[in-house]
Amino acid sequence: MTVLRSSLRNFVAHKGRMALSAVAVLLSVAFVSGTLVFTDTMNTTFDKLFAATAADVTVTPKAAGDDDTPQTGKPESLPASVVRQVAKTDGVRSAEGAVSSMSVTVVDSDNKNMGSESGAPTIAGNWTKSDLKSMEITSGHAARGPTEVMVDSDTADKHGLKLGDELRTIAVTGDIKAKITGIASFKVTNPGAAVVFFDTATAQRKLLGKPDTFSHIAVTAQQGFSDTQLKQQVAGALDGTYKLQTAKESADSGREEIGSVLDVMKYAMLGFAGIAFLVGIFLIVNTFSMLVTQRTREIGLMRALGSSRKQINRSVLVEALLLGIVGSILGIGAGVGLAVGLMKLMGSLGMELSTKDLTVAWTTPAIGLALGIIVTVVAAYVPARRAGTVSPMAALRDVGTPVDGRAGRIRAALGLLLTGAGGALLYLTTQADKASEGSLFLGGGVVLTLIGFIVIGPLLAGVVVRALGAVVLRMFGPVGRMAERNALRNPRRTGATGAALMIGLALVACLSVVGSSMVASATDELDKSVGADFIVQAKTPQPIVPDAEKALRAAPGIEHVTNYKSVKAKLTSPDGKVEEEELAAADPTYAEDLRRETVGGELTAAYGKDAMSVGDDYAKQHGIKVGDEMTVAFTGGKSAKLRIAAITSDDVNVDKGAMYTNITTVAKYLPAEKMPKNQIMFAKAVDGKEKAAYAGLKDALSKYPQYLVQNQTDFKQDLKDQIGQLLNIVYGLLGLAIVVAILGVVNTLALSVVERTREIGLMRAIGLSRRQLRRMIRLESVVIALFGALLGLGLGMGWGTSAQKLLALEGLGILEIPWPTIIGVFVASAFVGLFAALVPAFRAGRMNVLNAIATE
Repeated sequence: MTVLRSSLRNFVAHKGRMALSAVAVLLSVAFVSGTLVFTDTMNTTFDKLFAATAADVTVTPKAAGDDDTPQTGKPESLPASVVRQVAKTDGVRSAEGAVSSMSVTVVDSDNKNMGSESGAPTIAGNWTKSDLKSMEITSGHAARGPTEVMVDSDTADKHGLKLGDELRTIAVTGDIKAKITGIASFKVTNPGAAVVFFDTATAQRKLLGKPDTFSHIAVTAQQGFSDTQLKQQVAGALDGTYKLQTAKESADSGREEIGSVLDVMKYAMLGFAGIAFLVGIFLIVNTFSMLVTQRTREIGLMRALGSSRKQINRSVLVEALLLGIVGSILGIGAGVGLAVGLMKLMGSLGMELSTKDLTVAWTTPAIGLALGIIVTVVAAYVPARRAGTVSPMAALRDVGTPVDGRAGRIRAALGLLLTGAGGALLYLTTQADKASEGSLFLGGGVVLTLIGFIVIGPLLAGVVVRALGAVVLRMFGPVGRMAERNALRNPRRTGATGAALMIGLALVACLSVVGSSMVASATDELDKSVGADFIVQAKTPQPIVPDAEKALRAAPGIEHVTNYKSVKAKLTSPDGKVEEEELAAADPTYAEDLRRETVGGELTAAYGKDAMSVGDDYAKQHGIKVGDEMTVAFTGGKSAKLRIAAITSDDVNVDKGAMYTNITTVAKYLPAEKMPKNQIMFAKAVDGKEKAAYAGLKDALSKYPQYLVQNQTDFKQDLKDQIGQLLNIVYGLLGLAIVVAILGVVNTLALSVVERTREIGLMRAIGLSRRQLRRMIRLESVVIALFGALLGLGLGMGWGTSAQKLLALEGLGILEIPWPTIIGVFVASAFVGLFAALVPAFRAGRMNVLNAIATE
């Protein structure tokens, strides 16, 4: 109890000094808790949606698979006779045929896309009784003919749609123009899908391309029949011709599909939270190390009065425990708020998540509390042990004398060893012949160099701070020299503070190098390989509808337009191995649109009669040479014997491993209704008419907002923007770790000011002005921040350079260092140092000189 009371008194007495450490714990726990609450809430939302929309048993064509946007643009269908057959089966209360397609785009009268920008699908179908489980008509009525349509209320509210407005639905069979006659509202949260409903006949004809067909059947069980029993009964009636799923299986399938996406998001965000926790450890270690140093005389007196080492050690750990508990509890609450904020953000991006579904599982606060407490106590363990080593004689010495004035020789040797080992692994990464082998070296090198730099930090502080001082601080005269000496006074403390900033900036530098190298490499390859002037593709995974194709071909100033389709097939290689692959079926002009080097044969020959090409990796794997024949069984069509007319080099990034053949060859063995639509198209302008052709293509597709017309400059910029957006998201997540590191600088300076109270008073007494004092503290902060930035950016560029060598094995062979970004981050670090010093410098300047001199 004595230890607990002592710890409580000390915790309360130093609450101001503990505050920033508590904030670091709070932020880290909030990020973890917020991530868990957010992903759990999304899971709850989708679980409710799947449960509400799934029939007792759903019957679909076996060929439908899991592809929501089939390559033909039309969902697989089953005849209406099957609905009647199922309805007569024992245990069936009702069987209702339904139509649903995601290969559509819906636009309003101003040609504005009504679909979500968050990636949620646009769904078109027929209104059925089964839909009443999840939706209800709140205005007007369901569609009753080909000129009527009903829309969901979320889409109507978002785009200001009302009864009587006209919508145009673009499908592969043609446009459907209809006026809104009804609005239906979801009874559960709709995560963002835009939904339109037609009458059954229109949906069958326009979405499936055939009358009297359905994409699936919703079967309801009679009372007393379980879903499993009903499935068995229906399966017996259909003789295994179709795919059957119970409500639970349908929900599980949907949950698995969306869960894989959510898991990637969750673990990525938790990874960044882990980085923030790692940075927070440095802050906590520094805080407790400085508090122990400042209480050296107090601890010495306690030892002289009979306190044992274990009691002193336990007292410090109890303070850490209290800090962990307080920070974690506040962090859990902040995490729930963060989750709500993320939901609002997703709402602004088009994915609607209701706070009614907010899910806080018991595991979330348990994990947050456990992480916060464990990390805090572990971080305080070393300072606690150091406190236990304080002898009773320390009560007779001056307080505030640092006990870790310089890094020990053992620590320096260990740091050099780890850094050297990490550097060797990074070198091996650059020499690797296989990406899988090199990635292991890279991972080991990153971990060892990071740990090595952390361990060797105090030694580096002595060297780097002096160098920075000579460049940055000396121009400020005596004040600058004092700032340099203050930073060098305790190299271990400076090293730990700088290391916290180093971690976040190292990752920023690494990713910047990788991102810039990817863009530079891809741009260079596009310049070398792409001969087409224009590329046309959908913004989301959708085929190009025939009407849009006709408009493209009619555009003025075009020399040729190339079709490009992806065709699924089973390939039997000469060595007898059977594999499922996708063939790139294109017009012969594709050989001009994308220049590919061959290691055997001529690529143009691959577009000849019953011919194809393979990549050299595939050829080596199966011992294929030019002139060999392969059996190609086209999915949904016949088998063919195709001759290998060319073997292309796989030392590329664009179309790596692609197998080419002519569309006319595929058409001989694949029925017209099974022929995939174009996923992408290429166009070449007549020489000298590039600008006119570009404008003509854009004008030709103006009615189809779902498609992009890009010239090579646009395509490169789009690639750069995509990578840039991804990097900005990562930088934003890394921002949490950098904020925690800044708090570390603030805390170090604040505690350092307290530690040097008497010294500051004496300097003020002999003539140091308040302005000079504040400048000294600001300069000290700047040099510590620049020290961390220099280490982080140097380390990150080393990681990024090594990672680029692995990318070179995948065809991205250009290394580009983004110097503007690197220099900008370095300069920004100086401003970070200035910002971090504002409060400590202000407090130091307000000290009463006499009181400061009298401080013990």
